[in-house]
Amino acid sequence: MHKINLPLAVYLSRKTMPDKKMIINLNNYRNWSYIVSNQVKKAYCKAVEPLVRGLILEPRLALLFTYYKGSKRISDRSNVLCIHEKFFLDALVELGCIEDDNDNFIKCTQFDGDEIDKNNPRVEVVIVERTK
Repeated sequence: MHKINLPLAVYLSRKTMPDKKMIINLNNYRNWSYIVSNQVKKAYCKAVEPLVRGLILEPRLALLFTYYKGSKRISDRSNVLCIHEKFFLDALVELGCIEDDNDNFIKCTQFDGDEIDKNNPRVEVVIVERTK
C-alpha cells in the first residue's frame, strides 16, 4: 500500500507576470484550451515526480482518492477527483511507474470526501496492489 498527497493546484510560469495558480478540477479543465491543459498536465507530472520516484507498480491496482477541503464550504468532490485521477494516472505512466492506465492495470477507483484540513488541503491517493 502506498499513500501519496497530491496538490490541489499547480503553478504555470509566465514571462512578464507572476506565476499563475491553476486549480485542478473539472470546471477549470473543460474551459482550458488544449495548450493550457497540456501545460497544467506537465506541471502536475513534475509536481508528482518526487512523490513517486522509484515506484514500480504491478497491474490490478485499486485506488482510493480522498479530497481534503480547506473549509466547510460545500463542493462537488467528483469535479475535483476525476481530473486528479486522470492527471495522476497519466503521470504514473509518463514516469514509468505503470505500463498503462487501462482496465488491465487499474481495476477499481474510489472517490471519498467530506474531510476537512484547513492547514493542508489536498488530494490523498492510496494505491493498493491487488493480487486477485
